[in-house]
Amino acid sequence: MISYITLGVSDLSAAKAFYGELLGELGAKPLMDMERIVFFGKSMAQPMLSVCVPFNKEAPNPGNGNMVSFSPGSKEQVDALYQKAISLGAHCDGAPGQRIPGKFYGAYVRDTDGNKLCFCHFG
Repeated sequence: MISYITLGVSDLSAAKAFYGELLGELGAKPLMDMERIVFFGKSMAQPMLSVCVPFNKEAPNPGNGNMVSFSPGSKEQVDALYQKAISLGAHCDGAPGQRIPGKFYGAYVRDTDGNKLCFCHFG
């Protein structure tokens, strides 16, 4: 159902490096790299994440309540992606941990533009 999600960024080169390293851990890579937008994913037929400098050239503003969540497949991989994001310059917005006993394990970060990301495992 979802084709792609876009996050606005202020520095496309920095965002490309951050998300390239981070999403590479999930097997994703840049699939389309254009002047002001880069699409990351495993294939054009699967959901993608794009980062872009806003079309109107205004500052990117993360939305209140907006978040992109990634499911890497295990609690250990949640921890690893969280640590990877922090090492790439993200800021902690909720350390890895069990949020709903036996049902939801998650970790939260904010990228350098303030976009909120979640790494989670259900079950």
